Amino acid sequence: MGFLPNKTPHATTKRIGDAAEDEALQYLQAQGLRLLVRNYRSPGRGGGEIDLIMQDQDSTVVFVEVRKRTSTRHGGAAASVGRVKQRRIVFAAQFYLLKLRTLPPCRFDVVEVTPEGLAWLQAAFDAS
Repeated sequence: MGFLPNKTPHATTKRIGDAAEDEALQYLQAQGLRLLVRNYRSPGRGGGEIDLIMQDQDSTVVFVEVRKRTSTRHGGAAASVGRVKQRRIVFAAQFYLLKLRTLPPCRFDVVEVTPEGLAWLQAAFDAS
């Protein structure tokens, strides 16, 4: 009977992403934002997902994409939020906003987590 050696499982992409979201969430809360929803998904095929939906102190609803990168060789985490990803985030945001009685001011932020630290890019893109 052969047994496989006891190996420590490597961190999965999901675990790494969750840890980056945790770090971003703590940072944004320390900046005065309040968490509304985490990992919001719009229904249907081709829908979008938003890592964090926060509310700023001025009542602005902030849709946050968190990107974890080990290096900035390819433009960094913010550069990885291309047009297709932006469209999916905007679609999910529009779906989320449908449930609200009045439309609040909104913005789309990106938080990039790298070995060098965390960068918060406010209004990183818009809904157009």
